Amino acid sequence: MINKYIDHTVLKATTTEADVKKICVEAAKYQFASVCIPPSYVAFASKELKGTGVDVCTVIGFPLGNTTCETKVFETKDAIAKGATEIDMVINVGALKSGNWEFVLEEIKAIKAACGKTLLKVIVETCYLTAEEIAKVTEVVAKSGAEFIKTSTGFGTRGATVEDVKIFMSVAPNLSVKASGGVRDKAAAETYIAMGVKRLGTSSGVQLVEGQEIKGGY
Repeated sequence: MINKYIDHTVLKATTTEADVKKICVEAAKYQFASVCIPPSYVAFASKELKGTGVDVCTVIGFPLGNTTCETKVFETKDAIAKGATEIDMVINVGALKSGNWEFVLEEIKAIKAACGKTLLKVIVETCYLTAEEIAKVTEVVAKSGAEFIKTSTGFGTRGATVEDVKIFMSVAPNLSVKASGGVRDKAAAETYIAMGVKRLGTSSGVQLVEGQEIKGGY
């Protein structure tokens, strides 16, 4: 069932407490895997979702990824202390484009250490990467100890593509994949699930499970 794959997402700059409450209510009703929300709402969402079985996911270094490693580690620890049960971090894309692969690896490892047993998804922002860079960063994430590799923030030039996912899976078949951005119809969601994707990041979760037409959104 599609619902168990969905990270029900609201990450706009204008996100209000009412927006977060709405997606928490929807996530509990449809039993989505998680809500994915800004860090400032983690404590609120944790209370709203207590006892529902829905995880609280938040984002670290979002959306650009170019804050310092130390800042990201602090953000991670703070989010978990406030009730986050899943972490989606953005890599330093500039470091990757500079060829500083060791930095990229060590940063992910530092954040995974801060997570402990908390699930870590690594956003690599495929829209800015060549196919070769996507393959290389997949190797790096697989070595880091993170559980997931994730395509996109939703704030880049495009979201997930089937081609991105194929590269992830060919390089690291044991690494779980989250496809995010542009998953706006049931057929696309089902295609990714059939490929073996474990999570879908979308603001259109309700429309997806109900088979409604989706206009815009993450």
